[in-house]
Amino acid sequence: MNSEIASDHIEVSVEGDDVDLHYRTGGDGPPMVFLHGIGLDAATVSWRHALPALAEERTVYAPDLPGHGKSDKPDRDYTTEFYLETVEAFLDALDIDEPAMAGLSMGGALALGHALDGRAIERLVLVDSYGLGADAYWRTAASGIFQTPMLGNMLWQGVSASKPAIRTGLRSMGATEPPQQLVDDVDSVVDRRTVRAMRRWQRSEFQQNGFRTNYADRLAEVGVPTMLVHGKEDPLLPESWSKRAATLLKESRLEIFEKCGHCPPREQPERFNRVVQSFC
Repeated sequence: MNSEIASDHIEVSVEGDDVDLHYRTGGDGPPMVFLHGIGLDAATVSWRHALPALAEERTVYAPDLPGHGKSDKPDRDYTTEFYLETVEAFLDALDIDEPAMAGLSMGGALALGHALDGRAIERLVLVDSYGLGADAYWRTAASGIFQTPMLGNMLWQGVSASKPAIRTGLRSMGATEPPQQLVDDVDSVVDRRTVRAMRRWQRSEFQQNGFRTNYADRLAEVGVPTMLVHGKEDPLLPESWSKRAATLLKESRLEIFEKCGHCPPREQPERFNRVVQSFC
C-alpha cells in the first residue's frame, strides 16, 4: 500500500539569497532524495507515482528546485552551480545525511555532481540523465536559439499559455500520448517565470561547442552503486550515454525501457517503481 506524501516548505540561503523551497515528503526509513529536471517539471510532475511507492521503505524528499513548482522563482541567473548549491543547502537545512539520490534529466546531473563533489551518498539512480555526454544532435540549433533572446522568446512564448501547448511539449518528449493527469500536473506548476528559469539555464549550458556540464570523464570516481534508467525512445538525451556510463562506473546496473521517452517515472511508473525499489 502506497504511503501518504505531504507538502512542506523550508527557507535556504543560496549564493547569498534567501530562497523558499517547497518539497514533498513522506515515509519512514533511510532517506532518499528525488531531483526533477528543468522546465516543464517539478517534484509532483516527475515523481507523482515514485514518491508514495518508495516511501513504503524510505523517507522520501522531493524539492521543487528554484524557478519551479511552488518554490520561489527569483529573477536571477540559473546555472548548474546554482542548483548544486541549492541541493546542498536543502540537505543541510533538513539534516539529511548520506541519502540515496534519484535524478531525472538535469536532476540526474545534479545528483551526480553532488556525489562527485565528495558529498556523502548511499547510492544513485540516474534517469535519462543530463551530464553524461558532450553533445546531442539538436544542441547546435538550440545553442543558437538560446543565445538569441528574440528567437528564444518566440520559441517559448506559448509553452505555459495553455494545456494544448503543454500537451504538445510533453508529446515531443515521450513515446506515447501524455495522460491528462500529467498535463494537469504540468499546467498547475509551470508559468512564465518557470520558462524564464529554463531559458537562462539552457543559455548557460548549451554552448557553441557542446554542453557545459559533462561528467563522463569522471564516472570512475563515483564510489557508490549506481543504477541508470533510460527510455529507449528519448528524443533529448541518447540512450548511448547511459550505456557508456554503465561501463565506466565501478558498480552499475542498466535498465533500458522500451517504448519509453524522456520520463520513465511517468511513462512507465509501475516498472520504474519496481526496478528502483529492488535497487534501493
